[in-house]
Amino acid sequence: MTMSMQEKIDKLVRSEIRALTAYHVPPANDLIKLDAMENPWSWSAELRTAWLDALQSVEINRYPDPSARQLHASMRAAMAVPASAAVILGNGSDELIQMIIQTLASPGRVVMAPDPTFVMYRQIATVANMGYVAVPLQTDFSLDEAAMLAALEEQQPAVIFLSYPNNPTANLFDAGSLRKIVSRADGLVVIDEAYAPFTDASLMPDIGDYDNLLVLRTVSKMGLAGLRLGLLAGPAAWLEQIDKTRLPYNISVLNQVTGRFALAHADILAAQAREIRAQRAALISGLQGLPSLTVFPSEANFILFRTPRGQATALFEGLKTAGILIKNLDAPGGPLQDCLRVTVGLPEENAVFLAALRELLQAD
Repeated sequence: MTMSMQEKIDKLVRSEIRALTAYHVPPANDLIKLDAMENPWSWSAELRTAWLDALQSVEINRYPDPSARQLHASMRAAMAVPASAAVILGNGSDELIQMIIQTLASPGRVVMAPDPTFVMYRQIATVANMGYVAVPLQTDFSLDEAAMLAALEEQQPAVIFLSYPNNPTANLFDAGSLRKIVSRADGLVVIDEAYAPFTDASLMPDIGDYDNLLVLRTVSKMGLAGLRLGLLAGPAAWLEQIDKTRLPYNISVLNQVTGRFALAHADILAAQAREIRAQRAALISGLQGLPSLTVFPSEANFILFRTPRGQATALFEGLKTAGILIKNLDAPGGPLQDCLRVTVGLPEENAVFLAALRELLQAD
């Protein structure tokens, strides 16, 4: 008897994959978009014209430089990678996370990370058929050093991911605790510094001090989210193995030229990051002035806040009706219960958001 399509899926697709939910990005339509940690400033008309001029030199009929050598140099300089470290570029840092996990994937091995943190660590580990160990953060979202070290000793993870600052909580973990974890781990420890433009903290200079420390960076939060370009830095011996999982020509010729052009104007991106930091402080102050909210510290370009009990989803929907899209993280019984996350936008966008939120809170 011929199987139905669903029967074939049930037979051939791993149960872990069938149980997953695909990463969902809600449509923004004409909403004020404060949900995805993007830089709100676009390029000036003059910069766009210069960029388009640069693209005219691209030979689109040819494969790109498979090693993206010129872009390597630009990104090393922009991200202050130590001279002793090797570098791999990825199609966004997500691809690099996937490459790390693929390199280490083997039956019985586990990936470890705090909880809550970036959802793709768990998602990619599951797809790679690896176990995943989530170590709860403390109630203030700080790293539970003792719990992390105990889990490390018990689980012996192949790789630990530590988002620094953490997504979605926006806080920095204690640097001393991170270094202690690196020194105690037999497996790799990856410090994911996606939000580096908005903090002065970094473990990039520490790469030469440990033989198992890797650091991830991305240009997405610098104002180039549409480019999909990430960097992995670490000891050459490790990156030589990880590079074997990289698909050929993973950085397109358009991305190589655009990345080099953008980083040649890094001063503009840095100025935007400084403005985002200033707007972050103003937005935190504005949120703290609203009734009944708990506003958590931020070293990123977004702010996590807790609403009055049971009101998060209603406030999220109310903001959406008012034309503002933020991120609803509310999960009953979880560490992010009653929590919403807002990206730092343009000054006028932040003002509209605060006014709408104030009105909704007062209505309740």
